[in-house]
Amino acid sequence: MTDAADYAAAGLLDGLDGKARAERLALLDNLTAAGVTLAELRDAAAEDQLIFIGAERLVGGGNVYTMRTLAEESGLDVSFLAEILRASGQAVPDADELVFGPGDLALVKVARTYRDIPGLTDEDVLDVARTLTRGLRPVAEQMRTLALRLAITPGASEAELAERYIGVAGALTPMLEPLLGESMRLRLRDMARTEAVTAAELSAGALPGARDVGVCFADLVGFTSAGETLGPDQVSEIARRLEEVLDRAVKPPVQMVKTLGDGAMLVSPELPELVDAALALVEAAAHDDSLPDLRAGIAYGPALSRAADWYGRPVNLASRVSDVARPRTVLAADTVREAMREHAFAWSFAGPRTLKGIREPVRLYRVRRIAA
Repeated sequence: MTDAADYAAAGLLDGLDGKARAERLALLDNLTAAGVTLAELRDAAAEDQLIFIGAERLVGGGNVYTMRTLAEESGLDVSFLAEILRASGQAVPDADELVFGPGDLALVKVARTYRDIPGLTDEDVLDVARTLTRGLRPVAEQMRTLALRLAITPGASEAELAERYIGVAGALTPMLEPLLGESMRLRLRDMARTEAVTAAELSAGALPGARDVGVCFADLVGFTSAGETLGPDQVSEIARRLEEVLDRAVKPPVQMVKTLGDGAMLVSPELPELVDAALALVEAAAHDDSLPDLRAGIAYGPALSRAADWYGRPVNLASRVSDVARPRTVLAADTVREAMREHAFAWSFAGPRTLKGIREPVRLYRVRRIAA
């Protein structure tokens, strides 16, 4: 039976007295009764995570498996399990260190199922792990923030806050699997509608290679310097407002590849729709007092899509064009202008520019809507 003397010896009551000490004891007793070990309590306290342990157990946490037992239970070898952890951005512990919970076991069993699919290589599985980790990290952070906002009550003790957090996590967790699953299905549906696969690729049985796409980078002017004077809440609010503007301006076949804090990267197989989205973004920011001005750069050419990102000259070029665009303008490389001669936009020559990382000077054009 763990008691106050054990907690004190473990440093879990350091600096606490009176009401604060009593509240901490109540929390520790609750966690101990739920099966949390003294070592786990000590580790969590060192990272200010005590109130989250109960919720962590609810979503598959807990130190009950080692690397070796995970490997045995899942049928994966330890070396490949270590590769999955690295690809997922996790530290690789000693093979016999108790650091994994039931959720970890469930995940590696899914990885084993993927590994057994005929034709999939180990690198394919690792690529999926890397991409999922990048995509789900902000989702998890947003869910954690939401749960905290719902759980925190002024004047609540540590034990009360921990119980409330468990309750909120218990209410939100059952929604995660259908939410993520349906979101993935919708995303795959949209990609299937816009992804072009040539007849030559189909007959060769090859993955889609590099193809001509439009690439746009849009960013908030002066956001980096503003971050030096604004508080974190203000910076966060600007980023949130930008995402709302992006949600309204970006429509298929234009795809938002990623947000960059102060901007976004967009791609589209159809240039007119991409130019329209870029203009809509710039116009929306210009009429929104809560946002700095936006600028955008567009390039066009062969690029390759891999692991939820794009690679190739138009990606680099669009980024550099955006860097030299003036506030409230959309600037395009000559390849965009040449590909859009039949489309109704107003173009003005902005001159040749030598851009960082681009060997030859690039002829640039400012693009506007045609005045009514």
